[in-house]
Amino acid sequence: MLVSPIRNAMVFAAGLGTRMRPLTNTQPKPLVEVAGRALIDHVLDRLALDEIETAIVNVHYLADQIEAHLRARISPRIVISDERDKLLDQGGGIKKVLPLLGKEPFLMCNTDAFWVEGPSSNIRRLAQAWDPARMDALLLVAASATSVGVDWPGDFTMNAEGQLQKREERDVAPFVYTGVGIIKPELFADETRDVFRLAPFFFNAAAQGRLYGQRLEGLWLHVGTPDAVGEAERAIARSTN
Repeated sequence: MLVSPIRNAMVFAAGLGTRMRPLTNTQPKPLVEVAGRALIDHVLDRLALDEIETAIVNVHYLADQIEAHLRARISPRIVISDERDKLLDQGGGIKKVLPLLGKEPFLMCNTDAFWVEGPSSNIRRLAQAWDPARMDALLLVAASATSVGVDWPGDFTMNAEGQLQKREERDVAPFVYTGVGIIKPELFADETRDVFRLAPFFFNAAAQGRLYGQRLEGLWLHVGTPDAVGEAERAIARSTN
């Protein structure tokens, strides 16, 4: 059970999934299966286990398929944010549903946020580490060198206190963002654009010393390409043997 006020999650499921082609020619990326279960179900199952009450799922590409797939889910409660007319990017997707998210910090999850769990729930650990007095956002990060499918030079450095800083251009950073984090809704309160990226909000928080990281326990797998599906399934098989 979460020891925190966090009860809502924003689940990003509206992307085009272009790197996952040809698997996404006829189905949206969140419905691509890994180990016999759709990517979005892996995420939602974790949220349910940690008693997140409501997951707001944004949809755009092949949205009807995602809506049909989620119709039978009971936990967490699913609320669809319809972006069929215009893809809003992650920042814009959050802004659209701020009235539904409320005033409390919320969890945000990419649907390709996939990992083999360690000795305890990473989402629970993230929620327990959340400190709104010091943090505007807290990201679940993983070691670049030991993660699977990381084909870029990392995202962040992290100091002894857990503060994150953006990777400098041409440098290699030891941590990657796993696609899961906690953030304050008030960061978006004054935003006037409809379509905008989420990453600049992380970088702004980092510049103010208010972006923190929680290191993932277990193995993170970037499931961003068709080949990565097989890598993830092999990692799962090894972890259960």
